[in-house]
Amino acid sequence: MPESPIRKLVPYAEAAKKRGMKVYHLNIGQPDIHTPEIALQALRDFDLKVIEYSHSAGILSYREKLATYYEKHDIHITAEDIIIGAGASEALLFAFQTIMDPGDEVIIPEPFYANYNGFATNAGINVKPIFSSIETSFALPPIADFEKAIGPKTKAILVCNPNNPTGYLYNEEELETLRQLVIKHDLYLIADEVYREFCYDGHQHFSCMHLKGIDDNVILIDSVSKRYSACGVRIGCMISKNKQVMKTALKFAQARLSPPTLGQVVAEAAIDTPDVYFEEVLSEYLQRRNTVVDAINKMEGAFCPTPKGAFYVVAQLPIDDSDVFCQWLLESFDYKGQTVMMAPASGFYSTQGRGKDEVRISYVLNVEDLKHAMKALEEALKVYPGRTI
Repeated sequence: MPESPIRKLVPYAEAAKKRGMKVYHLNIGQPDIHTPEIALQALRDFDLKVIEYSHSAGILSYREKLATYYEKHDIHITAEDIIIGAGASEALLFAFQTIMDPGDEVIIPEPFYANYNGFATNAGINVKPIFSSIETSFALPPIADFEKAIGPKTKAILVCNPNNPTGYLYNEEELETLRQLVIKHDLYLIADEVYREFCYDGHQHFSCMHLKGIDDNVILIDSVSKRYSACGVRIGCMISKNKQVMKTALKFAQARLSPPTLGQVVAEAAIDTPDVYFEEVLSEYLQRRNTVVDAINKMEGAFCPTPKGAFYVVAQLPIDDSDVFCQWLLESFDYKGQTVMMAPASGFYSTQGRGKDEVRISYVLNVEDLKHAMKALEEALKVYPGRTI
């Protein structure tokens, strides 16, 4: 199993804190936004005498209510099209195990969410990466690159939209090119859409479930973790209109018995979160995004495209090795008793050697903390021994 580039530096951060350092955590997508009160109240009101197993596919009332949520987003499904997982992580693992045998391949534009590598290893399948460049803000690579990667073992294409780690938002035209490819080669299209609520500058999210004529090919992965700032409830889902896919996936769901009951109680209540909550959250994240992007682009030798979604950026820095740099920040750097924890972007590529001058930053802290973090990063770049410019 590969190490997580997001969590592997935790021991160094803990050691820095023991030395009295203030560590700004920009390495992990753990929002500081409050969980909706309506969801927290449901947990307080939970009064059953026994916390039972749920149905292996998830509590029926939750799945039915979840279907109404998607209906508002013009995604027409039923409770039978949904399997609840312990986070999107388990849901994606179910998808891999369901549609691929050991040795099969999934194509993913890189950089991509680092744990995709771990899920693939767990399922015994292989990732075929397609390079997307920071020079194009990590737009969908040319369709010809996908064509070249397709072989007899290729079973699926996976996209994360909006993207983690880049924040790129794939538009309808880009996804339409994938639809045509899926039809031509009879592939599955797995869409990780856990950040659908986080789109900026007037841009709208276009779901892969909106693509016409490929209902049996699309598998949607979703989660409540980021939408409702409820990462710890560990509730996500796998959705497909393909009955055979869902029948097979249910076997994997049965093998782990059931998803967390208390998490489903919270997630079901969260569906009634008022729109004003998301309006406030979007406004806050927009300020945070601008704070980080503007600060990095003012640093000598650094570059950061402006993402249209999620709450991450991948920034290019004048450094020799992002793994070394991120560890150095925690072990050896100090600016007024402060330092920054980031995720080396090398861990978000499947191709060895890529991302060595890039880092992923999660702008999940308040604006004032982000300003302090960016100042610390700026000062660090001035004295880092491995600076390249």
